[in-house]
Amino acid sequence: MTTAVRLRPRATLALAASGVVGVAAFGWPLIVDPDAGVAHGTDAPWTFALLLPLVLAVVLAEIGEGGLDAKAIAVLGVLSALGAAIRPLGAGTAGVETVFFLLVLGGRVFGPGFGFVLGNTMLFASALLTGGIGPWLPYQMLAAAWVALGAGLLPRLTGRAELALLAGYAAVASLVYGLLLNLSFWPFALSAGSTGLSFQPGGPVVDNLVRLVAFSLATSLGWDIGRAVTTTVLVVVTGPVLLRTLRRAARRAAFATGEPHR
Repeated sequence: MTTAVRLRPRATLALAASGVVGVAAFGWPLIVDPDAGVAHGTDAPWTFALLLPLVLAVVLAEIGEGGLDAKAIAVLGVLSALGAAIRPLGAGTAGVETVFFLLVLGGRVFGPGFGFVLGNTMLFASALLTGGIGPWLPYQMLAAAWVALGAGLLPRLTGRAELALLAGYAAVASLVYGLLLNLSFWPFALSAGSTGLSFQPGGPVVDNLVRLVAFSLATSLGWDIGRAVTTTVLVVVTGPVLLRTLRRAARRAAFATGEPHR
């Protein structure tokens, strides 16, 4: 696997810190005391919606400083523009997502650091084209960054075994992405405690997780399955060609060795 973006210790630390903030941003309903000030009304999602862009900016700056050269920026720009161009073909309509397969393949070829940046830039660029800018966008960007980063951390395999691994990962990551996005707004989708699907402030974590899963099954399962199927099919169909193409580009750019390709 090529490493298009080398993660220095400080960048790795910033990435880990963003992960902690991200877990808090998505999982606050499960961990924040209902009597805490941030839990009142809609304070929490707005607080994290404002905080996440700042955290992401710091992480991207740390990754970019000395680790993101002109060649990596060029590849990042091409993939982000391609993702932004094809996302309107689906943009989640009926669960059809035409952009996640690029996150999986890009993260796989160019490594976790590049994947994290790609997830942010691609979702932001596509949001500009589709008009999807709102308080939900930082959550989408971070979740997509995790999808691409995870693809870069997968075990090294080749041939059909690699394609099967990527297809399985694409399906699971697509479902988890949907669950995370549900978690970001679920506490306010229904009146607290009014139904068996509602968020129960201060309730046991396991009980609230069961309610979240039930809510997801009842409201967004069709879209999440559609995303998983679309992404998996696109990975399988385009993977052999795109993996070769991206790896050829990586060799020519000599990301791993820092020397020109001959």
